[in-house]
Amino acid sequence: MTDNNSRPGFFRRIWNWFWTPTAVLSAGFVLIIGFLAGILFWGGFHWSMEMTNTEEFCTGCHTMETNLGEYRETVHYNNHSGVRAICSDCHVPKEWNHKVKAKVMAVKDVYHELMGTIDTKEKYEDHRLKMASQTWKKMKQSDSRECRNCHNFEYMDFTIQETRAAKEHQRAIDNNMTCIDCHQGIAHRLPEGYLDEYKRVVDELAMEEAPKPLETASADTDTVRSYLKQSTQKTSGD
Repeated sequence: MTDNNSRPGFFRRIWNWFWTPTAVLSAGFVLIIGFLAGILFWGGFHWSMEMTNTEEFCTGCHTMETNLGEYRETVHYNNHSGVRAICSDCHVPKEWNHKVKAKVMAVKDVYHELMGTIDTKEKYEDHRLKMASQTWKKMKQSDSRECRNCHNFEYMDFTIQETRAAKEHQRAIDNNMTCIDCHQGIAHRLPEGYLDEYKRVVDELAMEEAPKPLETASADTDTVRSYLKQSTQKTSGD
């Protein structure tokens, strides 16, 4: 009984001790030390965040070899303008709150690396559609936020685009479409059955975002089917 009664007093003494001014150090000195420690902590935290955004870090795991090989064959790696988009440009948001969330969610990648979920070509292909589907859903929900790190309809000059590109971009604006609706395999090879899976993702999101009519979402998907098929045929021909 005595021990139980003494516990609140013990914790209260610890609390009071923690907040009692020291007799050795001045309040100003403590504030300065706290301020410098805060700068060091924030600098270290920011450095860690930026270090995990580098291409070297992103492709350091064995399971990223397939991703890296496919990415190096795309226009995001080599192009006429010399502007390269690395992994973090497409997978990490610029906004601080979304960036931190993305970093926390990326812990699952470490888990799957340790578990060897996609450590062989066969395993990777078995999971390709599922991984793509998760990415499509995330980008559909965010209105292709990471694409817009570099691309924006408002900054496009349709007069210097190819006729087909200008037409599709205008249709995207008119139908309130987002980048991922057409550019699904822009950096990685599209999995088998991707059209049906993307339609399923769109329909699922439409149901979650009621009262948006399901018919509207399905119609949006139908408008990009021809574009996706033509893009696939063009890639195969190349």
